[in-house]
Amino acid sequence: MKRLTENKIILVTRTTRLEELMARFNTIGQAKFYIEHLGADFSDYETEHKAYKMAVKESETQLTALGRVQVLDRAFLPNFVFGDEETVVVLGQDGLVANALKYLKEQAVIAVNPDPHRWDGVLLPFEVKDLSQVVVDVFARRRTFREITMAKAELNNGQTLYGVNDLFIGQRSHVSARYQISVGSTTEQHSSSGIIVSTGLGSTGWLKSVLAGAGGIGKAFGRAFEPILPRDFSWEADYLFYTVREPFPSVSSAASLVFGKITDESPMTLTSKMPENGVIFSDGIEADFLEFNSGTRALIHRAEKKGHLVV
Repeated sequence: MKRLTENKIILVTRTTRLEELMARFNTIGQAKFYIEHLGADFSDYETEHKAYKMAVKESETQLTALGRVQVLDRAFLPNFVFGDEETVVVLGQDGLVANALKYLKEQAVIAVNPDPHRWDGVLLPFEVKDLSQVVVDVFARRRTFREITMAKAELNNGQTLYGVNDLFIGQRSHVSARYQISVGSTTEQHSSSGIIVSTGLGSTGWLKSVLAGAGGIGKAFGRAFEPILPRDFSWEADYLFYTVREPFPSVSSAASLVFGKITDESPMTLTSKMPENGVIFSDGIEADFLEFNSGTRALIHRAEKKGHLVV
């Protein structure tokens, strides 16, 4: 097949669990001894690694027939500059798709499930065998895409961070985060374990866990209820939800602003009162964070850009 484009095709990959173990223990033998010494099945790591590497090789082969291919490991996403006309293919679990989307402008992502027998892949509509045809269809504009609303943290020092699933604002360690929170016309002083801001896409992740815990606590006190999010809180929803983890009411801190919507008309503003170790990170990537220490103000709102996932 002749090349259909001279623009690059970026194939986003990730390290496997086996590679991470080898980086820690230096050799496969050492890694195997460690895992089996704990009573776990090392062959599962080897099977997963082999399947993923085969998927990477086959994907690269198919894509090379269509255009110039650059393989990009997830670790380099924060510093990589994507061209406007480049095609982005993500080969991995759902989390890798979210990681890639937040660093793009608004380029569409083709998300591929490398191992359908292992991963459900809510965000992975395609398999490796589909790749050649899907890319050709994308080039010919025969494919539609779903828009994904993102969250954005915007600091008063000019720094910004996007979240595809969620943002976390709080302390780096397990101590109380102190801050002033404003939503709409209401302002409170807080001491808590931090705030989670969720998008519609992320509502089945961290936010779902928090709500399940709240429901369980209510049930234990004889106030059974099942937290149900609005049906329109979809991937494309034009609002966010926030929840405050373990808010502590005291003479100097309140606990009323603990759950609700963030809309374009009613964004959230936070002012840090943490001398050190205050952070904002997104999508579970703690290494890519903004410092949120005393005096720093953060505006939390729906992002001006959207993610685009080819379907």
